[in-house]
Amino acid sequence: MNIQPLGDRIIIRPAQAEEKTVTGIFIPDTAKEKPNQGEIVAIGNGRYNEQKGETVPLSVNIGDNVLYGKYGGTEIQYEGETLLIMRESDLYAII
Repeated sequence: MNIQPLGDRIIIRPAQAEEKTVTGIFIPDTAKEKPNQGEIVAIGNGRYNEQKGETVPLSVNIGDNVLYGKYGGTEIQYEGETLLIMRESDLYAII
């Protein structure tokens, strides 16, 4: 991927929304919930700490699967794909 986020921002490829329920009922597109997990595809170089005058590296890596807020981040279109860009602090967990 040729896109490089700045600072403590990361780019996530959201997981696909569920197509059907556990019991086998198909979910229409209008009723699908927005996914709240995905895979990190790009990361910035880290957060700048003004007190110490240094860059603090991010605690996540490319390829990590993460949980984030349902309405977190900003959707972007890149090379025909929908991605999310957000700050590392908007992540809840690495799974």
